[in-house]
Amino acid sequence: MARPILSLLALAAALLFVADLAFGSVRIPLAGVVDALLGRSTDAAWASIVLVFRLPKALTALAAGAALSVSGLILQTVFRNPLAGPDSLGIGAGASVGVAVVVLATGSSGGSAFLAGLGLGGYALLSLAASAGAFLVLLVILLFARRVENGVTLLIVGILVGYLAGSLVSLLVYFGSPQKVQVYLGWTYGSFASVTARQLPVLFAALAIGFGLTARTAKPLNALFLGERFAEGLGVRVKPARARALLAAAVLAGAATAFCGPIAFLGIAAPQAARRAFRSSDHGVLIPGSALLGSVFALAADLASQAPGGGAVLPINPLLALIGAPIILSLFLRGSSREGRQ
Repeated sequence: MARPILSLLALAAALLFVADLAFGSVRIPLAGVVDALLGRSTDAAWASIVLVFRLPKALTALAAGAALSVSGLILQTVFRNPLAGPDSLGIGAGASVGVAVVVLATGSSGGSAFLAGLGLGGYALLSLAASAGAFLVLLVILLFARRVENGVTLLIVGILVGYLAGSLVSLLVYFGSPQKVQVYLGWTYGSFASVTARQLPVLFAALAIGFGLTARTAKPLNALFLGERFAEGLGVRVKPARARALLAAAVLAGAATAFCGPIAFLGIAAPQAARRAFRSSDHGVLIPGSALLGSVFALAADLASQAPGGGAVLPINPLLALIGAPIILSLFLRGSSREGRQ
């Protein structure tokens, strides 16, 4: 059952990826896209559009969507709460603190785009700062998790920690120069288009670390999903396994947030859609399924963001909610109707 769904999701992601290369302010035929990718294009303008602008953007959407979705899946499993995610637990806000510090410390005092002027070293610093901020918030939540067993109470704690991190960001921005404030606010709208081909290796390296950690957590996550006592009964070393899983979630969410801005919807919606689609609690299936669904949502939102035409681009955050929320609601309604029939 899982393989056909995974194959369909992979096909959908591939089709959306190609569509993201073909559509935009300048429409390029599919044959022109293929020629540009193979290096045999006779139109220099088309080749430049595909290789310099659209290919890095599509790869960023593909990778960041997968990272945010898998991060949300890990958090929902560890905290055993379907509302847990990088944003609801303050992880996104923690990453924003790290980015705000870097922007204020190293951001250009002029009005130029911050990400474009960072360079590889600055991008690595930005990713490290965002991941560190995300992980610090997770550590605070873990300290509370040892004393609080109620999942709803822990979720409230995460929301409060998120408010605290958001307040710190507000203070940092308040004392920043107007140019840097403008740079930071532009970053908060979320975009997959800021990453260039030179900066992609840094993003992929950070996400490779996160996915590498995630690959080692599939079996422990299956046990943790049923409770810590059950996991201990199976011989799982709960604290190291949970710390490794949360570190993976922090790296994935922090790196994606650093490069693309705070994208709020994916971390909660895509894992829930994966659970409903696969009807499984096996993380050997849910991890690739969530990653593919996250990529599909991100690529679809990136395509929709170019709908106005004329070079105008809509912000990613509201578009993801508009695309994903009806899908998730329909999945829940179908699940509820099936339960009612039973």
